Amino acid sequence: MKDLARLLNDMRAAGVISDYALFGAAAQMRYTEPVATLDADVLVAVPSAERLDVLSAIYEFCSRKGYRPEGEAIRVGAWPVQFVPVFNELTIEALQQADNPLFEDVPFRVVRADHLAVIALSVGRPKDFARILALLESGSVSRAEIALVAQRHRLADAWRRFEARFLDG
Repeated sequence: MKDLARLLNDMRAAGVISDYALFGAAAQMRYTEPVATLDADVLVAVPSAERLDVLSAIYEFCSRKGYRPEGEAIRVGAWPVQFVPVFNELTIEALQQADNPLFEDVPFRVVRADHLAVIALSVGRPKDFARILALLESGSVSRAEIALVAQRHRLADAWRRFEARFLDG
């Protein structure tokens, strides 16, 4: 992950991306027990989002640094990395409010637990529900914090259904 943190910070410094934050299962490992995942997902804001090929500058930058594509990912050390442009108000907010901890002395932006939970809620697969439960169980986020973010992003009904199904029974 240290190589990925350096690469992302270099991309931001070079203007290839405006900002980034690790999210998904790899980000969840900051808050919970390790989880099974095959890749690392990174939210990115790109300066030229109106282009059809919004990720081409990222792929070109990675190629110049010696990182090669593997399918839809780019291998960075042991991790296949998928770059996901921010795609709605929730992911924009998650990126803007991401934490900036150090990973082996390298800054590495990571989506906060409340946003991870609500992004998972919005996707709604069984594994996403398990992620929400793990975040709650770890004490990394509270039901009230999730409810606030869900409300802001018009997911309050989905959160109430989740609570009724998994937490209030």
